[in-house]
Amino acid sequence: MKILFATSECVPFVKTGGLADVVSALPREILKAGEDVRVILPLYKAIGQEWREQMQHVLYFYVNLGWRRQYVGIETLQYAGITYYFVDNEQYFGRDYIYGMGGDEGERFAFFCRAVLEALPKIDFIPDVLHCHDWQTGLIPVLHKLQYRQLELFENIRTVFTIHNLQYQGLFPIDTIEDLLYLGNLAYTSDALEFYGMCSCMKGGIVFSDEITTVSPTYSQEIQTAYYGERLDGLLRSRVDHLSGILNGIDTVEYDPEKDGLLTANYTADTFSKKVENKLALQRELGLTVDAEVPMIAMITRLSGQKGLDLVECVLPEIMNTGAQLVVLGMGESRYVDLFSWAQWKYPQQVSANFQMNHALAHKLYAAADMYLMPSLFEPCGLSQLISLRYGTLPITRETGGLRDTVLAYNEFTGDGNGFTFLYYNAHDMLHVIENAVRMFHDQKDVFKGLAIRAMKGQYGWDQSAKKYIDLYARLIANPSAPLPGEAPAPAEEEAPKPAKKKAAPKATAAKKPAAKKPAAKAEAKSAAEKKPRAPRKKAEPAK
Repeated sequence: MKILFATSECVPFVKTGGLADVVSALPREILKAGEDVRVILPLYKAIGQEWREQMQHVLYFYVNLGWRRQYVGIETLQYAGITYYFVDNEQYFGRDYIYGMGGDEGERFAFFCRAVLEALPKIDFIPDVLHCHDWQTGLIPVLHKLQYRQLELFENIRTVFTIHNLQYQGLFPIDTIEDLLYLGNLAYTSDALEFYGMCSCMKGGIVFSDEITTVSPTYSQEIQTAYYGERLDGLLRSRVDHLSGILNGIDTVEYDPEKDGLLTANYTADTFSKKVENKLALQRELGLTVDAEVPMIAMITRLSGQKGLDLVECVLPEIMNTGAQLVVLGMGESRYVDLFSWAQWKYPQQVSANFQMNHALAHKLYAAADMYLMPSLFEPCGLSQLISLRYGTLPITRETGGLRDTVLAYNEFTGDGNGFTFLYYNAHDMLHVIENAVRMFHDQKDVFKGLAIRAMKGQYGWDQSAKKYIDLYARLIANPSAPLPGEAPAPAEEEAPKPAKKKAAPKATAAKKPAAKKPAAKAEAKSAAEKKPRAPRKKAEPAK
């Protein structure tokens, strides 16, 4: 099979969130199964010179974007056995940011979606499956269905669309998108791209792709409810036969405490006692009280309301009263930057706030901490809890989305579990679980250590999930003639009955001629037909 991943970010080239990790690790696992898998993404200014020096220029061409005719350069390089293509355009991607600051996000990613499809025949790679990720690539299935599938080279391409976070939908004025892509008025109806008067790129991916996936089984169920569905729950329920949840994994080579070169001390489940050396080193580095007996709680997160930081804000003094240290690493909303800046000033020996994207510090923190706090309001999958488990750092999570699928609460009666969880989005429920975890750290050291060792022995890689994706691709390719979303299936026989065969007329003989119908009988039959009432025609119900 030939598979092309279309994405807006990818490790190790550029990263703002978990999407970049997924589209880096998953293709590598698919490659191991012998499939031809490649990745295409924008050539951002943020992609470092060390990568640019390895790139080879493939070709350039121009695409029509409304009245504009825009340059597209294609660069390529090989990394970890995968071929990566980079879409080059300085106007759209030669900026000091990745997303969300220029006011022309719709134009930037409409251009990217058009460029991806136009590039396929030029780079001589027509995939069997075009796998699109999040709203930035949501217009690719739309363009493919409405403008490209009629072409011979594109007719057998099947599309998969993965929802990484339904909250970010890519909403833009309809006139803006139409001015760029010329999709036609029928593309902006309520059963297509229109979403409360706007054009939704996320909705485009959901409606026009052949299959939809989410990044965990629980999240695929949650987004079909009004609470989590971001006003798309009805649409997702209507496509439930083409919706599946496949759990993310992590790169177990990158995140390996036994070989991680960024750690002070490497360790395994069998040498778990060495883990504490990482805590002592990080306490010294961050200016915290250096004491192996003080539990350390880590938070490596985007500073946003989704991550449950308002719960932390409600009970922060009580968390400090447990005696635990809190180390925060991340960037985001000024409200939470102010919160943790204040906490660091108020509790200088207990709190360290680091407002940056620091890959090396993140690795050190996963290894140093005893607990990892992740009280998300919702979490499509989450990778941080998987990394923390891999490093023997016990997660404290809310039971939602992928957190529910990966973290099992400790059961004091059976001894089962690999972390600590709470169900309701409530600050004091979270506080109660934190207090219990800290109490176990002090009073039941053997139990706490046993849970951490068990966590390290878990399977968090991509092998099983990659197999599920490969099976999904194979099913799509095996049935290329299946009707695409929005197409009516071929009419069944009962819907288009064939005309009945005429009975052969009896042979006329000289002795007996066929009797003619009497005029009276004809009139009687006509009268009965006129009297027979017609069934009222049902009015079409508006689409919900």
